[in-house]
Amino acid sequence: MDSRGLRRLLIAATLLAALAPAFAAPRLRVLVQRAQLAGFTHYEAPSVWAQLRAGAPLALQREADNPHDARAITVHWDGHKLGYLPRAENDAVSAAMDAGTAVEARIGQLRDDKDPRRRIVIEVFVVP
Repeated sequence: MDSRGLRRLLIAATLLAALAPAFAAPRLRVLVQRAQLAGFTHYEAPSVWAQLRAGAPLALQREADNPHDARAITVHWDGHKLGYLPRAENDAVSAAMDAGTAVEARIGQLRDDKDPRRRIVIEVFVVP
């Protein structure tokens, strides 16, 4: 192969490497829970309500030392504690997190409801 052919091959390989992420298969995520945020009025959710958007990523953190719920999972957006996953529905997610399973969450829906317990719907995914 002459130098011109080698140069073309290198350019093609560079372009393919740069474009590969755009053509990669989407990452599989399995929806395991859809729940309303608990504790809306007790944390920072009211102060950031106007900034929240459906689809925004959320951070989940285990709070095993919580005196009211050993399976407690806090919900955060952009560094603000919004509240908790509901106690009655956190068994499977807390067990998965404790086992080291990758878990992601996002705002599934926002409702301008008079009842603050119904305002934020959280979607929780397991990433196999």
